[in-house]
Amino acid sequence: MKSLIMIFLSLLMAQTTFAQNYILLKNARILDVAEGKLIEGKAVLIENNKIAAIDTENNIQGSYQIPMEKLKILDLTGLTLMPGLIDAHSHILLHPYNETSWNDQVLWESRAERVARAVGHMKATLDAGFTSLRDLGTEGAGYADVGLKKAMEKGVIVGPRLIVAGRAIVATGSYGPKGLDLSHTVTLGAEAADGSDLVRVVRDQIGKGADVVKIYADYRWGPNGEARPTFSLDEFKMVVETAASSGRRVVAHSATDEGMRRAILAGVQSIEHGDAGTLDTFRLMKKHNVIYCPTLTVTEANAQYSGWKKGIDEMPAGVKRKHAAMTSAMEAGVTICNGSDVGPYTHGDNLRELKLMHEYGLSILKTLQAATIVDAELMNMKDTLGQVKAGFLADLIALEGNPLEDLDSISHLKMVMKDGVIYKEL
Repeated sequence: MKSLIMIFLSLLMAQTTFAQNYILLKNARILDVAEGKLIEGKAVLIENNKIAAIDTENNIQGSYQIPMEKLKILDLTGLTLMPGLIDAHSHILLHPYNETSWNDQVLWESRAERVARAVGHMKATLDAGFTSLRDLGTEGAGYADVGLKKAMEKGVIVGPRLIVAGRAIVATGSYGPKGLDLSHTVTLGAEAADGSDLVRVVRDQIGKGADVVKIYADYRWGPNGEARPTFSLDEFKMVVETAASSGRRVVAHSATDEGMRRAILAGVQSIEHGDAGTLDTFRLMKKHNVIYCPTLTVTEANAQYSGWKKGIDEMPAGVKRKHAAMTSAMEAGVTICNGSDVGPYTHGDNLRELKLMHEYGLSILKTLQAATIVDAELMNMKDTLGQVKAGFLADLIALEGNPLEDLDSISHLKMVMKDGVIYKEL
């Protein structure tokens, strides 16, 4: 009787094993983004949504007794295989400002229209090899990105993996137009809160599905319309501590040096933009292990919308500030992520940020790491995302050329895989 039970259990285990789906990716050069080198002579075995093994094809075939009907083999001869890319600052519900201004998108476009556009934005992003996004705000569209995330996870729509923020939290009176007739109610793209009410707002956002909390460290509310800090250091700490108790992190939009300083001391995970940061403040970021998200592309795109011709006209003040901030961040040794603020410029053109990061002085390897290993940390998935590594999620892209030599090779995609599912194939 005991032997019959053992036979039954072994058959059951065999059936469970053979029920898996496998993909073998062979003959590609594998980019090790951690070491900055290409690995030859190895194949990658995908089991369902994860990387099961990286070894020679013969060793994999010998170790895994996989029925041929369960195995799909892709020959990637001549291609480079690397982790799917991540953009850690995106707005999937926005579209380019040279099409429609931010104000008109928020005030005049219905939520249905904006969600319909976002579905296309998500597919364009995935087609471009960006398999994950940190989406930092819906700008007046409530928690639409939470709904889009759930729809994508159910397979209703196609798109990158998402972690999402609720509406950015702003200090009362700091955000939006000033001096309007007080009888008017103005639609804001953010959520105002102060003092102890910040705790309620953070918890409410988490309860509605926010994966990360976004806060404005400063805004254009000075006497002459200049950017000035908003929340006090104690208020910042209240937000960070409340989010941390649920296992979530806080990111800070900041354009002023003092706003950055308060956010850093409060313990935020990343600073977004950081245009006016001084070298001392970037050194403070380094000391507190805060990641810098420079968002270079959106600044250049907005300048071009205003008529700037890059390479011909003098560099606008905003672009000069970005160069200065990047120079200071690199000198201070700050960890720099890839976050483009895509939305105000075209979804699917996310590669522009990587090329600009390198143009502004970051090495190609650090740029690739910013869009993989560093951004995986911002996705709170550093142990499962951002590398071609056994046990990691099967988010992979295959392309012509060598990205260690030329970032533009990433535009020559031949395969895009997310969670072991192939969305673009040879």
